[in-house]
Amino acid sequence: MLHYYEQKPFQQAFVLPSWLSLKAAHATKRFHETLPSYSTTPLHRLKSLAAQTGVQEIMIKDESLRFGLNAFKALGGSYAIGCIIAERFGISLEELTFQRLQTEFIRRQTEKMTFVTATDGNHGYGVAWTAALLGAKSVIYMPQGSSPARLKRIQALGANAEIVPMNYDDAVRLAAERAKEFGWEVVQDTAWSGYEKVPRWIMQGYTTLAVEAWEQTDRRLPTHLFLQAGVGSLAGAVMGFFAALEPEKRPLVVVVEPNAAHCCYASVTAADGQCHKVEGDLQTIMAGLACGEVNPIAWPILQNVGDWFFSIPDDWAEEAMSRLAYPLAGDPSIVSGESGAAGFALLWQLLNDPEQALLKEKLQLNQDARILCINSEGDTDPISYLKGIEKYKGRFVYD
Repeated sequence: MLHYYEQKPFQQAFVLPSWLSLKAAHATKRFHETLPSYSTTPLHRLKSLAAQTGVQEIMIKDESLRFGLNAFKALGGSYAIGCIIAERFGISLEELTFQRLQTEFIRRQTEKMTFVTATDGNHGYGVAWTAALLGAKSVIYMPQGSSPARLKRIQALGANAEIVPMNYDDAVRLAAERAKEFGWEVVQDTAWSGYEKVPRWIMQGYTTLAVEAWEQTDRRLPTHLFLQAGVGSLAGAVMGFFAALEPEKRPLVVVVEPNAAHCCYASVTAADGQCHKVEGDLQTIMAGLACGEVNPIAWPILQNVGDWFFSIPDDWAEEAMSRLAYPLAGDPSIVSGESGAAGFALLWQLLNDPEQALLKEKLQLNQDARILCINSEGDTDPISYLKGIEKYKGRFVYD
């Protein structure tokens, strides 16, 4: 079932944090450029689909190719771990590079460190990858219902990873408790009282993909951002970056979540300025978005910069995976997992379903619209991915 809410401007003075500025994003990108296997991920343009649906441009930033890890998450985990080590050994963030972290003295120290996190898959994979790259250890807790395929991917990097009998938010609390007990470093992409610095670094890490996308569009702002949200860190980082570039011309921001775990939607619809939890097992095929609590660092950005908040059914994401895999003639085929396709899933329905015509008009999805979506993951669970795209393939009838 589709739910949506148009956010009214929050009645308080709000200034975007300086760590979302273009200067800060460039500094973050410079660090990522020193990592092995770094390259700018593609920005695909779906020209045939744009022409058929009456919009100027549909752009997909394809993070399935990030570092060869099939998801964007390592941008946040790698930058945060780099900052943790830099802070411990007195390295300024301006001097932070992968090569600096590889000096003999620092390498000997990082080999004694353990990084811990809770994850539905992609964030844990990024943390495990970075830890392995630096010679450190990692412990990864995955909530009940997590994909065994994603678990095996993480374990293959040498991480001590397991699926625990609790939902995502309780797994986060478990990671924090174990870190306190054993002296580990928590690398979590959401914040709580007393734990704000690392989640901020993680969000800052995500700005690398935003500045890349901006440069790939010849430094023109899109008119629309369709951004999926779990705890809201990616959405907050990307919308904050684009809003900071030209505040008076910022894009219209659409936030998309699954029905079973729409904590951002629940928080804005409460209209009291507070974060609100979604309880339960949070079961959705969009596993990377199965989060019941908003990141408090992202929340002020979401409620002040987000314009529309949508909660969508799982089958929309499955259909979108197929639409990207089997596109119109002339458009590129894109491998997108369930979470990665969520933003595009809503866009597809608004552009193609006659029942959504009024919403399409309200969101100004017209001939002037230049829309940017983020494909945040590829086929991180290959079996599930193949089942999903084949389920809808036979239904397509293209003119």
